[in-house]
Amino acid sequence: MSSAGELRSGKTHRDENFPVASWIIHPRHRALILAFYNFVRTADDIADHADLDDATKLRLLDELDNDLIGQGHGAGQPEAVVLRAALAQRGMPPRHARDVITAFRMDVTKRRTEDWDDLIHYCSFSAMPVGRFMLDVHGESTATWPASDALCAALQINNHLQDCGDDFRNLDRVYIPRDTLARHGARVEDLKQPRASMPLLACIRELADKTELLLRQSQALDAHVADARLGCEIAVIHSYARNILDMLKTRDPLSERVHLSKASMVGLSLAAVAGGMWRRATIGRPLPRSTPSA
Repeated sequence: MSSAGELRSGKTHRDENFPVASWIIHPRHRALILAFYNFVRTADDIADHADLDDATKLRLLDELDNDLIGQGHGAGQPEAVVLRAALAQRGMPPRHARDVITAFRMDVTKRRTEDWDDLIHYCSFSAMPVGRFMLDVHGESTATWPASDALCAALQINNHLQDCGDDFRNLDRVYIPRDTLARHGARVEDLKQPRASMPLLACIRELADKTELLLRQSQALDAHVADARLGCEIAVIHSYARNILDMLKTRDPLSERVHLSKASMVGLSLAAVAGGMWRRATIGRPLPRSTPSA
C-alpha cells in the first residue's frame, strides 16, 4: 500500500489563513495539534488531488479512517498511525478527525451546495470538529462549543469565498449555494471569468454578511476559555477572520487578492494578543474545565 502522504500538495501549517500550533499555544500541546493537522491536510489533499478518480479518493480516505481507529491492514498510513498514538497518549477519542474525513468524502461525492443550511451542514464536518478538537486538547468545557462552531464555520466560509474561482475551475466544486446564485441572477459559469460579475459579487456580499453574524456569535469565545494561551490564539484567529471578511466585502476574489500578507498577520497577531489579554483581565469569565466527552 502506497503512502497517502505521497499525494500531499506540499502545503504546510505555515500556509494556512489561521495559526496552527503557533508559539502562543503551550509547547506540550503542539505535537498533538500538528499530528491532527498533518492527518487532516493529507486527507484534504487526497480529496482535492487532480489526478485521482473519485473511487481512488474514497478508497484512500477509507484507509486513513481505518488506520486511525486501528482497523487497517499492514503498517498503516503514517499520518493516521501518528495521530492514533498521540490521541491514545492523551486518552482522547478520534471522533473529531473522523468527522473531518466525512467532510472530505462529501467533497468527492457532492460538488454543489443547495442553500445556507446545506453549507452549515458541511461546515459541521469540515470545520467545527477542528475547533472542538482544540478545545478538547486544552480540557475546555463543551459549553464553549457553540461559539467555537460559529467561528470555525466563519473561517470555512471565508475560505470558500476566497477560493471560489479556483474551486470551480480546478475541482468543479461550488460552495456558493444554488439558491443564493438564483436569487441574484448569477450563474455557476460566472466563476470561470477573470472578473466576478455584479450578480456573483452580490452573492459573495450576501454570504459575507451572513458570515459576519457567525463572527459576532463567537466574539466572546477568547475570554470564556479557561486556558489563557488558547484564548489569545482564538483572539488572533478571530482577528484574521474579521479582516479577511472585510476584504471579501470590498474586493473581487476572482481578480483581486483577498488573503492576508505575512506582515499584516504579524501585526494583527500582536494586536489581537494584547486585546485578548485585556478582555480576560477586565471582562473575561472563563468557563470551568471539563473532561472531553467520548
